[in-house]
Amino acid sequence: MKKKFFSLFANDLGLSVKWASVNVGATKPADCGNYYAWGEIATKSSYDEGNSLTWGDSSFDDISGNAKYDAATANWGGSWRMPTIIECQELVNGCTWTWTTQVNSDGEDVKGYKVTGPNGNSIFLPAAGAYNRSSFSNVWGYGIYWSSTPYTDYGFFACCLNFYSSCRNVRITTRYSGGSVRPVSE
Repeated sequence: MKKKFFSLFANDLGLSVKWASVNVGATKPADCGNYYAWGEIATKSSYDEGNSLTWGDSSFDDISGNAKYDAATANWGGSWRMPTIIECQELVNGCTWTWTTQVNSDGEDVKGYKVTGPNGNSIFLPAAGAYNRSSFSNVWGYGIYWSSTPYTDYGFFACCLNFYSSCRNVRITTRYSGGSVRPVSE
């Protein structure tokens, strides 16, 4: 059953798309939510090369909006989808990023970025780390947010939004890693 999110969860930052206020699987902006391997729509207990559904497959085009591969579309429905790498780059270049702390649903202090758009509206991206093999890595230290864009030169990687307290950029990472998904909508 898809969880429906309405316009109050879509934040207009003054960019080409609206960004959701929470990650897929989260109920508050500071919650990490679920972790997904690139091109997969379900969570799992271990993230590695052997159980990745897209590892090594160089036939993929952009998966944005394809409910078979896009975790945002598959889990939220409606017009929600994963952002493209161009939309992630727009978020990096077109917004002001402030490293800060917010409180999650468990009452824990969570580090991450308050991202303020050119129109003054903002979202919070928790530094949710990643899930590799059977364990979390660097939660509250960095963030990996999947884009819908594969790395076409080599079928083992996909593009993502990546950040630490001192930098934010778009880059590639291994498709099997469990990363966060922050949906966008038109």
